[in-house]
Amino acid sequence: MKMDHKTRFETKVIHSGYNPKQHFDSLSPPIYQTSTFTFSSIEQGAGRFAGQEDGYIYSRLANPTVSILEEKMANLEEGERALAFSSGMAAVSASIMSTTKANDHILCSKGVYGCTFGLLDMLKEKYSINYTFSTLQTKEEIIANIQDETTCIYIETPINPTMKLIDLQLVTSIAKEKGITVIVDNTFSTPYLQQPLSIGCDLVVHSATKYIGGHGDVVAGVIVGKEETVNEIRKSTQKDLGGILSPFDAWLLIRGLKTLAIRMDRHCDSAEQLADKLRFHPKIKAVYYPGQKQQSDYAIMQRQMKKGGGLISFEVKGTFEDTVKVVNRLQLIKIAVSLGDPESLIQHPASMTHAVVPKSVREEMDISDQLLRLSVGLEAWEDIWADLEQALNDIT
Repeated sequence: MKMDHKTRFETKVIHSGYNPKQHFDSLSPPIYQTSTFTFSSIEQGAGRFAGQEDGYIYSRLANPTVSILEEKMANLEEGERALAFSSGMAAVSASIMSTTKANDHILCSKGVYGCTFGLLDMLKEKYSINYTFSTLQTKEEIIANIQDETTCIYIETPINPTMKLIDLQLVTSIAKEKGITVIVDNTFSTPYLQQPLSIGCDLVVHSATKYIGGHGDVVAGVIVGKEETVNEIRKSTQKDLGGILSPFDAWLLIRGLKTLAIRMDRHCDSAEQLADKLRFHPKIKAVYYPGQKQQSDYAIMQRQMKKGGGLISFEVKGTFEDTVKVVNRLQLIKIAVSLGDPESLIQHPASMTHAVVPKSVREEMDISDQLLRLSVGLEAWEDIWADLEQALNDIT
């Protein structure tokens, strides 16, 4: 079901992409747990394979439950078409591979998820696709880092795990002049807080495992963009590599999406409280949270985000051993590398999500051995703080 642009997000997230009348009036979307679909005739099958007739063929190519999720995500991101994948990295890989070929160049934000870094390294080694990291902070710096072979600018904002922001309007204005595709990983913000396509970016990718699902029980990814671009990725990269999403996992994401706005408000509100508490604790060296007025990127956050998000990174004042002690002392907060769950989760990027990144490169990305990333859950923020405080107070 298409929603008018005036329809508010909180309504679209529940109703868009699904019409019960098309599914036997079932209020909850059905799970089409089938690998293949039958044809009434050879002519019909041939017409579908040729793209001359609408209809489903095989669930690697498309599935009704997955299609509901895709239409919903396209609507929420203000895009024309979406494509669901079996993981966030499958979506990241497809987006980058679809915009590059051998000997091309990728310009990246200074800081990316560890597995994205691993993918870039693999593409460089196997296909001579080079990449450059940049802060992307000024027009002069962006232009200086663009090469004749640059076909893609890949951005995380907020950046994992430093929480730095990239001015998407600035980047896209330059990219459009030069005909370069801009891809934004919008996992941390979700379409509730930030809509990069509305700013002028070309593709949005999500690890839907995180806030989109919201319950830590599914692994998935999504790409959103223009219909022509996304359809080309569907017909080539996804079809041939096969990183598809199962109907049941799509159903879990559809269910999780219905509470996205409510969950994100709670995540963000609690994160704001905790960031302020951490900022004044004597055992904290620095706090990185876009929603704080003290942050250098606060003006960017106000322009392109609704709120500061549900993730906080902070540095412990002390040694690596002190940092380990803080994490190991936590009781309510769980040690895990994901985010966006109802449970608060903490991880140590240097030894976990970004361990694949060489130490020298990590340091260039401002990922120190004392840096921790906290995914603020849905618990009472006071209880989360009590756990953090007792752990911090334990180090001398």
